[in-house]
Amino acid sequence: MISLSDSLSEILDNKVVDGLASVGVTTVGELLHYTPRRYVRQGQASKAEMPETGEYLTIVGRITKADLIPMKKRSGRFLKVTVADESRKYEASFFNPKFIQHRLKPGARVMMAGTVKFFRDTIQLSHPDWMVLPDGDSEVDRVVGSAMLTEMYAVEADLTSDDDAAGLLAQFDRPIIPLYPATRDIQTWDIWGAVRRVLAHRPDTADALSDAERKRRGLITTADALSRIHLPDTEDDITAASARLKFDEALAIQTVLAQRRLAGRNDSAPPCPHVPGGLEDGLLARLPFELTVGQVEVGAELGADLGRSQPMSRLLQGEVGSGKTLVSLLAMLRVVDNGHQCAILAPTEVLAAQHYRTIRTMLGDLAAGGELSAADGATQIALLTGSMKTKGKRQTLLDVVSGAAGIVIGTHALLEENVEFFDLGMVVVDEQHRFGVEQRDVLRGRGRDGAMPHFLVMTATPIPRTVAMTAFGDLDTSVLTELPRGRQPITTTVVPMGNVRWVDRVWSRAAEEIAAGRQVYVVCSRIGGDEVSDGRGTPAKGDSTAPQTVSVLDQYENLIAGPLGHLRIGLLHGRLPSDEKNAVMDEFGRGEIDILVATTVIEVGVDVPNATMMVIVDAERFGVSQLHQLRGRVGRGQHAGLCLLMTNTAPVSQGMQRLNAVAGSNDGFVLARVDLAQRREGDVLGSLQSGGTTSLRFLSLLDDVDVIADARELADEVVGADLTLIEHRPLADLVDAILVPHKIAYLDKS
Repeated sequence: MISLSDSLSEILDNKVVDGLASVGVTTVGELLHYTPRRYVRQGQASKAEMPETGEYLTIVGRITKADLIPMKKRSGRFLKVTVADESRKYEASFFNPKFIQHRLKPGARVMMAGTVKFFRDTIQLSHPDWMVLPDGDSEVDRVVGSAMLTEMYAVEADLTSDDDAAGLLAQFDRPIIPLYPATRDIQTWDIWGAVRRVLAHRPDTADALSDAERKRRGLITTADALSRIHLPDTEDDITAASARLKFDEALAIQTVLAQRRLAGRNDSAPPCPHVPGGLEDGLLARLPFELTVGQVEVGAELGADLGRSQPMSRLLQGEVGSGKTLVSLLAMLRVVDNGHQCAILAPTEVLAAQHYRTIRTMLGDLAAGGELSAADGATQIALLTGSMKTKGKRQTLLDVVSGAAGIVIGTHALLEENVEFFDLGMVVVDEQHRFGVEQRDVLRGRGRDGAMPHFLVMTATPIPRTVAMTAFGDLDTSVLTELPRGRQPITTTVVPMGNVRWVDRVWSRAAEEIAAGRQVYVVCSRIGGDEVSDGRGTPAKGDSTAPQTVSVLDQYENLIAGPLGHLRIGLLHGRLPSDEKNAVMDEFGRGEIDILVATTVIEVGVDVPNATMMVIVDAERFGVSQLHQLRGRVGRGQHAGLCLLMTNTAPVSQGMQRLNAVAGSNDGFVLARVDLAQRREGDVLGSLQSGGTTSLRFLSLLDDVDVIADARELADEVVGADLTLIEHRPLADLVDAILVPHKIAYLDKS
């Protein structure tokens, strides 16, 4: 008798075990949850999307044509067969076909697997693995196929008695045949044979849901679902199995996240109540504007969290320019008022320096601690980056360890072992998606006397509710959707780069904006320097390998040499020395640069109110959320913003759909859903699961908000009464089967 946690090496032969390991499957539970990618129905079309060149493809169809064709450059002939299902035709070529030409004849029903190539829009498989499937003909229904399949039949035969050959062949005459995600190391029929062997020996196990819970949701048992998903007899079998396995996937994730939420309540953090007359009140008193309703509400949520002795774990998401920095600064000042330090972790030196300048400006003499001009009770603001010179870094580290610096702003340099805090009470992670979980986790352990600092994660990339409940399900969520009064609208237009007249108009429009006393960003997708380009995004003559994009270096030179050459043009990208990057941003902020040609280093946090226009070159190279982030750099002052998306992409393409979506909406939450729809869930769930290929095959973060919410409610109920799942072993087994150990470890850290 076997269990879900058993190793496959105890059940299957070594070659199959090694092949399954290559796709990340090593236990019984993992194999049973390695479900078919698609199905082939007898007499129905294969609905698979058109594959890509190089993809490993499995097809099931009938040979319609088989020809022996003389080779052109050497003696001999090769066998070319045409295989058709009801969706399309495929061609397969076999060299040295002497021993197979009599098996692969017109009329034979076959399964083939190989690497995809295309010739005149026809899918071609060169010397694929093959198998003739049973078709009611005693001459054909013998075990024939490529060498690899002989081994597969040996595994299959072990599932049946010696005199049950008919039952063996009947498996390949089912009304619905599953096809699995396969590789060169493991064929789809090898996987199916392994699954059937495991199903034949699998014991009955208790279900994670009670009879009442299943009945209320209209679900079958997990055991029944796994059997039906691999061996369906009808479409209803697939539908019922998919519904249960979808819920299981949601429940597994939400259970782990519920455990994390509840386990965190056992940690202690320094309570930080409001201090009348402190720095928080001092900043509020000198603000030249009123907080928005949303800022007040979110501030109250943060204040309530900070007042408790359990660590705050909160996600603050909001539109570009919604005022997240101010809200987080007020919360940090409350922590400083209580005698603790705060750290802001930023992904780039440009953003860290921008935070430093912004906070110093907002606080004025409240941030001049230790200086003659300091206000009463003032603190210090420290900046720590990897490129700082030794003397400056040494003084900053001293200010941090002594407690003189109340707010420490830094990049990954904050995570180094030699950075010691006097009393770290709060950590703010800006643009969280730029950091790995382990990196963020470093600062959690640097509180004083074993206390855990309060933790605030911020993002200007709006997150759909389903993603927030999944990828950030262990965090409480606050949302800022209201823009501060005075923020100007941004008009976005798509500009085809192939139209020279329109491109010229882009640059004349930029000149008009600058003549009116304002400034312009020009953003490119790559730095360049090692590629050849004509400056318009097309390869230079004689260089067919050059990428068809405009580098920031090419664009900079092109503008200087063109009609805008008389203007003050600056250059900013990640390869520049840190001092030079900061100098360029300072000059642009002071209005000493008219046009800043940059890469995405200006994507987040950069605040220059006088910049009103942005030109994004090769805009199809950016994602929806990234484009929305970038254009959020303009329209931050008293003048309306303009964003022009220059592109070479085809009018009918996914890239153009993205650009039109961005041009059609300024609502980041609407665009986040568009982004998710185009990327689907793989990227999101892949990042949730240690960056690998997602093992979740049924749950959709786009469509299954009700399922995820239901699973979260049930997980909270179960975990609230049984944190370690000692009394809910079937649920623990389900989590182990769906979220494999190294991925659970990742979630535990996240």
